[in-house]
Amino acid sequence: MERSRPLARRPLVTLLTAAALAASGLTALTSAARAADADLARNGGFETALDGWTCTAGAIVTSPVHSGTSAVKATPAGADNARCAQTVGVKPDSQYTLSGYVQGAYVYLGASGTGTTDVSTWTQSAPDWQQLTTTFRTGPSTTEVTVFTHGWYGTGAYHADDITLTGPGGGTSQPPAPPGGLTAGSATSSSIALSWSPVPGATGYAVYRDGARVRTVTGTSTTVTGLSPATAYSFQIAAVNGAGESAPSATVTATTAQRPDDGGGSSGLPAHALVGYLHASFANGSGYTRMADVPDSWDVIDLAFGEPTSVTSGDIRFERCPDGDISRSSEAESGGECPNVESDAEFKAAIKAKQAAGKKVLISIGGQNGQVRLTTPAARDTFVSSVSAIIDEYGLDGLDIDFEGHSLSLDADDTDFKNPTTPVVVNLISAVKTLKAKYGDAFALTMAPETFFVQLGYQYYGTGQWGGQDPRAGAYLPVIHALRDDLTLLHVQDYNSGPIMGLDNQYHSMGGADFHIAMTDMLLTGFPVAGDADNVFPPLRADQIAIGMPASVNAGNGHVSPAEVTKTLNCLTKKTDCGSYATHGTWPDLRGLMTWSINWDRFSDWEFQKNFDAYFG
Repeated sequence: MERSRPLARRPLVTLLTAAALAASGLTALTSAARAADADLARNGGFETALDGWTCTAGAIVTSPVHSGTSAVKATPAGADNARCAQTVGVKPDSQYTLSGYVQGAYVYLGASGTGTTDVSTWTQSAPDWQQLTTTFRTGPSTTEVTVFTHGWYGTGAYHADDITLTGPGGGTSQPPAPPGGLTAGSATSSSIALSWSPVPGATGYAVYRDGARVRTVTGTSTTVTGLSPATAYSFQIAAVNGAGESAPSATVTATTAQRPDDGGGSSGLPAHALVGYLHASFANGSGYTRMADVPDSWDVIDLAFGEPTSVTSGDIRFERCPDGDISRSSEAESGGECPNVESDAEFKAAIKAKQAAGKKVLISIGGQNGQVRLTTPAARDTFVSSVSAIIDEYGLDGLDIDFEGHSLSLDADDTDFKNPTTPVVVNLISAVKTLKAKYGDAFALTMAPETFFVQLGYQYYGTGQWGGQDPRAGAYLPVIHALRDDLTLLHVQDYNSGPIMGLDNQYHSMGGADFHIAMTDMLLTGFPVAGDADNVFPPLRADQIAIGMPASVNAGNGHVSPAEVTKTLNCLTKKTDCGSYATHGTWPDLRGLMTWSINWDRFSDWEFQKNFDAYFG
């Protein structure tokens, strides 16, 4: 290694003069640089609600505030650290200062995607407003960064206000150019798919339907839902960045599909269907109901339950409850007997009579106690053969997947619901596709996941980016997505559920129409998985959705009165009685309702069934 050469001696006056000149020039350069800097954070004082921000659990409050009239309050819960974030345009190879005022325990302020080293600063305790500040330099090709604030798991709410990002502007002093290449893709009776070309400098795109702005997206495609059958619509797209919105694109016109004449498409169901589970393999406090005694109002009858010989065997058995047997109860009800149970011959004859009347009778696999994990191809193949044997023996119309508990979970490296790699997920999809191919188009396929496995995916998917989340979160999404073209009905269990965040970024809890409206709107609108706007779970058709509810207070947590059921249906099919939640469309083709269970509804003098009949006629 070569040593540094000593400096040549110079007269002292020369060195002082040079130093003075350098200091003078540095001051001038620094002043010019500071004059060119600006606050790039949009709505950093939260004076225009959450405009510009995406928060997993944030809400605007008017007290306490650091300045102005508003601040954000965010509450961590479970595996959510209540992150609020904003993407900002920046210049490459430039210096920035991020600052903000926070209040609460364990509050973080930081920036990611800097192109060099991501930064954050935090306070363990801020009982009063405290300023947090950090700096970073962007990488040589960095044009945008994400600034964020968040709390910590289980430590209570925090507040944030007056967040600034100071530095040279990111070249977004002008709105972007209008998008080109807008085209309309596939259309159903209630939705139209759109796509367009990307625009340099755009951070998002505004979607206009018939001149009205209906949504904003970050990608270059979307599916507009909530449309009427056989109706022409016009669409335009505008590009958006920090400087504003472009002129609209050229207009494209598209027409939704005609609703099938029978209102049921290829499903063979009536336009509005009532689905119920029949306790066929056990009894409980609700009492046993014979197949022949199920009223004609029930369009789909799910036999509960087929259960595995062991968790990983894939070998499914359906054992009818014999007279006098004490139940194992797959729904955690107390044990009981099955008095007056019919013979197998009578049971099968009653199934045929139901089918002759246009009803569907399915075998439901799983339930609370029936854990099924198809960990190997051998288990998958055994599942196919054993389920086929049940369907063939009883002459059934198809399969209901009611996997609960730990039946489905995602491996840590399985992060894309569109391309799953977890064996229990991949093998289940393969098994169901095999059954569908074996029995053909008439094969009915329904699913009854819990909200934890579906709508929770809006916030969390699997173990998460940093690990530590419940691997079951959103685990049904890859199954539903892979089988959406084969799916007859999805009826998520809107019961026995904790609070779930809706598309309004507010938590919704059981006990009223609001919960059912918010949860169903998510399925019919689609949602970004784990908050990733570039990874959206597409909406399902309205005719594929039935809302799952308990038939009575005895049947499960989350029972609502007939009046609340009616409010739910009014909001989703007519956009009336919606309450505080604003739906993203109106779906008159909504298929209907599912309930646990037929037996419990009979126990309550058919209250659930009577309300359905009165509503849909």
